[in-house]
Amino acid sequence: MKVLITGIAGFVGFHTARALSAKGHEVVGVDSLSPYYGIGLKQARLEALGDRAAFHEISVADRERFGRFVEDEAPDVMVHLAAQPGVRHSIEHPFDYAEANLLGHLSVLEACRHSKSIRHLVYASSSSVYGDTSTVPFSEDQAAVEPVSLYAATKRADELMSSSYAHLYGLKQIGLRFFTVYGAWGRPDMAYWMFTQRIFDGEPIRVFNGGQMRRDMTYVDDVVAGVVAAIETAPDFAEAERPHRVYNVGNSTPEPLMDMINVIERLVGQPAEKIMEPMQPGDVTETYADISRFQADYGYVPKTRMEDGLAVFVDWYRDWRQRG
Repeated sequence: MKVLITGIAGFVGFHTARALSAKGHEVVGVDSLSPYYGIGLKQARLEALGDRAAFHEISVADRERFGRFVEDEAPDVMVHLAAQPGVRHSIEHPFDYAEANLLGHLSVLEACRHSKSIRHLVYASSSSVYGDTSTVPFSEDQAAVEPVSLYAATKRADELMSSSYAHLYGLKQIGLRFFTVYGAWGRPDMAYWMFTQRIFDGEPIRVFNGGQMRRDMTYVDDVVAGVVAAIETAPDFAEAERPHRVYNVGNSTPEPLMDMINVIERLVGQPAEKIMEPMQPGDVTETYADISRFQADYGYVPKTRMEDGLAVFVDWYRDWRQRG
């Protein structure tokens, strides 16, 4: 099977490409190499991929160029992971999200609609679409109509655009709502990375909402297993069903923020000075995935405990620091 991955130099895109290549699939990927965080990390991921995937520096928001590329490559399945991430960044740089997440997603839908080869589209959404709700665990049946950040609003808008394309053109699609993905080769803007870096450097860490937060920490290998299952198994839609579904992809175990910090302190081997701060705009108190639907339809079973996943990350991060 030939799979096209958007955002292949990103965290999940990189791991997905490696997993697909290991299973014998042909992988081609695009990425704009956005400087949201250090391009050096993205280039290192591409170097680690080597000849396991063909890389092209293309932005999905460049609809004409991207559309021609998809037509020329003729993939069997597209996996759309390219996006502008970051809840807090969206407050100061809103137009980055309009271009990458809204125009980018629309460009992907148009390319898939006109493709003669693509069987179905798998795309990344986010647990942030649920907003700051006390109704847990988060179920796909919840309305998800009160996002608390622009980032979350764009990801929910992407889902709605996908639903309309499924209705209008019969485009088969699976949307995956990721819950706090972490692990080796991760994103430097994520809390677990920033905590680890600052503890290694002997610098204080900022702990928001007095530490009274919980996150459904999902190890990247578990997330990728779900993505690959959605790629390899063509969705089976009933005749009268709109051919578009969304699923939660999480660990279904919300972890207290202070527990995560304690684990990182132990793994690094030194305590952190903690600066307690109030809740940040756009943040949520808790994330907690109901994964029963994804389990039933795709056999998804997360296997990695937070302690084990963080141990792998901290070991990788030690090596990354030494590489400079």
